[in-house]
Amino acid sequence: MDADDRTNDRTRAAIEEHWRASESGENEAEHAIYAEDAILDYPQSGERFRGRATILAQRGGHPAERHFTVLRIAGRSNRWVSECIITYDGVPTYAVSLMEFARDHVVHETQYFADAFSAPAWRAALAEPMPGRTIAVA
Repeated sequence: MDADDRTNDRTRAAIEEHWRASESGENEAEHAIYAEDAILDYPQSGERFRGRATILAQRGGHPAERHFTVLRIAGRSNRWVSECIITYDGVPTYAVSLMEFARDHVVHETQYFADAFSAPAWRAALAEPMPGRTIAVA
């Protein structure tokens, strides 16, 4: 195993710990992955949160009961993607998190959120359900 592989393993472990801490409500552990001056962007709302303390404050103050299910983590070097389902008060939202690392910490994260939707009837004959899912047809 070379140095790049060890770095990738360390980064993957840090991301897995971030999501584990997110699920268990451990705010400090959840945010340990971020650099002090990290930026978090939510493109759909146009919001930017600057700094680890601000990121922690906006997530720590979330009024909903939240649960996190990680579907996939992929990446290498300084760019990583997590695909998750975040459940807010029992309602699932699909999320993609793009993390950019420098010196073992996230310096920029962009998160995209999408609600589930029904499939149009016209393409029902072409689709098959994803593993663990059923297809709701409109």
